[in-house]
Amino acid sequence: MIVKHTLSNGLRVVAELIPHVRSISMGIWVHTGSKNEDEKSNGISHFLEHMLFKGTRKRTARQLAEAFDEIGGQVNAFTSKEVTCYYAKVLDDHFATSLEILADMFLESIFRDEEIEKEKKVIVEEIRMIEDTPDDLVHDCLAEVSFEKSTLGFPVIGTVENVQRFSREDLIKYRNHHYHPKNVVIALAGNLPDNFLQLIESYFQDYGNEQQKKEDSRPVFTPNIKIKQKATEQTHVCIGLPGLSIDDPRIYQVILLNTIVGGNMSSRLFQKIREEKGLAYSVFSYHSSYQKAGLFAIYAGTAHEQVDELVANVQAILREVQQEGVSKKELTKAKEQLKSNLMLGLESTNNRMSRLGRNEILLEKHLSLDELVEQVNQITLDELNELASQLFASPCSLAIVSPNQDIPSTYRGAIS
Repeated sequence: MIVKHTLSNGLRVVAELIPHVRSISMGIWVHTGSKNEDEKSNGISHFLEHMLFKGTRKRTARQLAEAFDEIGGQVNAFTSKEVTCYYAKVLDDHFATSLEILADMFLESIFRDEEIEKEKKVIVEEIRMIEDTPDDLVHDCLAEVSFEKSTLGFPVIGTVENVQRFSREDLIKYRNHHYHPKNVVIALAGNLPDNFLQLIESYFQDYGNEQQKKEDSRPVFTPNIKIKQKATEQTHVCIGLPGLSIDDPRIYQVILLNTIVGGNMSSRLFQKIREEKGLAYSVFSYHSSYQKAGLFAIYAGTAHEQVDELVANVQAILREVQQEGVSKKELTKAKEQLKSNLMLGLESTNNRMSRLGRNEILLEKHLSLDELVEQVNQITLDELNELASQLFASPCSLAIVSPNQDIPSTYRGAIS
């Protein structure tokens, strides 16, 4: 059973009551991320997320950590391009305590100067860690080159220069602009007490900040090339194509297409690139959906001397799918995997909470499992092949992390 409630200040609460479990997952979702930044503020959403763990008016950073450990709870947070989330999972007996701690972090963090300076060092090390992980770095490069004219291409973590420059005033200003009630959703799933809404009201009904108008620009995919030169043992390659936005009615079609192309061990990419050709240990595809854009991407890591062959084979697979389509057997198998993933994911209260929060903040609607399964079942082979013929005919973007700066000779800006 899903319950939706809106506080008088505009903050939304969405909850799924699951009385047969003994856990509760809760998350405070804020509709802001790196997409809401500019060049000088890039990274501030992520920095702010870190700072909400660094002390409040009544608790130090250590006391916040100890408060969750004392009740055996799990607490964490993440920042993405469009949302920031602070979440916890606890036994149902500790719901009231954990809600109070999360509310304290979210509403009463004070951003001490000494904590800001310490956290700058931590985040700089996090940036350096990503720089030393080329198979992660190449995905940031792909987003940057694919959306180079949009803030959607900004790295979530920001830059060393920006992080070192952020001040307490910068953090407070950004929080006041973006952390306003109408931009916040509290999502919960599990064995919730009867008075859970009253408890939430008691902490959040007086919460308020100024509301900033949202930007309504639509990111434009840019089919360009970015090569980042680094001393690596492999060349890491990402090929990108324009995908679908999160509210596109064909969203489950592209998820099925991704499964067939490179989403599992029986996919075309895995079987051809790894099993048949032996060109890569890791090769896969993925689709990222945003509110006004999407990105279909293929990743592989290979020996420097095999890059041309790798890119040629990837493009040949995409061309084959575009021109000849997929088979009925592939579609049936992909449907079963998607339905399985949907159903198995619902066995976790954390997954249910995340689904509720993301759907509410990005789509403002919720479909039941039966409705989702019915949508998947209704997808036809002709619909999937029509999408493939459109999607894979688009010009590609290319990101490479490698000691070499050569553009692969087999690369073409368009598949067809």
